[in-house]
Amino acid sequence: MRINNRQLARWQNLDAVVVLAAVADHTKRDDSYQPRKDCASSRWHVSAGGHDYELLITGAKFWDTRARRGGGGALDLVMHLLSVDFRSASRHLQDLRL
Repeated sequence: MRINNRQLARWQNLDAVVVLAAVADHTKRDDSYQPRKDCASSRWHVSAGGHDYELLITGAKFWDTRARRGGGGALDLVMHLLSVDFRSASRHLQDLRL
């Protein structure tokens, strides 16, 4: 399996909400969330890989409020949610055709 730079760039810029919809078992946007810094951010309650998460999402970036960890791009998000390595995450994204 080969991944070219164009595909990596696409995954890096892919909106995290799109990735959540494809990867998570369940997602729910928290409509009561009032952003403090960026009005484009949103809070999501997510179940994936047998775990529950509370994520703040702004574009391609995410922050896990419970684990106090974040990242950017589809690969980081898949690795975080499914507890997999880079290769497994990229294979998963390819299988999903994201």
